[in-house]
Amino acid sequence: MNTFVLGISTDSVYAHKVFTEVSPAASKVNYPLVSDRNHRISRDYRVLNEEAGATYRGTVIINPEGVIVSKMMYPVEVGRNAYEILRLMQALQYNQKTGEAVPANWVPGQPGIARRSKYIGRV
Repeated sequence: MNTFVLGISTDSVYAHKVFTEVSPAASKVNYPLVSDRNHRISRDYRVLNEEAGATYRGTVIINPEGVIVSKMMYPVEVGRNAYEILRLMQALQYNQKTGEAVPANWVPGQPGIARRSKYIGRV
């Protein structure tokens, strides 16, 4: 999809290494894991739970211009949905390519919605 994926956590690089060696799911991770032991990245993206000293489950999507276009936060007890993140990336790329808006529950192959005004959908 012409994207770059990072996994970032407050765990140490050593914890990442062990995690990928002992967890069947983590052993399949094929993108870089970044250690944020000083919490700088977590604070910058506002996903740090200061009380716990750990992060919420966050997914941040940044476009090629360096602008955050999506940020999803989940409680620690709830896992993310990789299929929805993939659909969101596809929808963002579809919008970038066509200029069309993407309706609720859109999936690749469906049409987008032509904007009537350059101001619709802008915040």
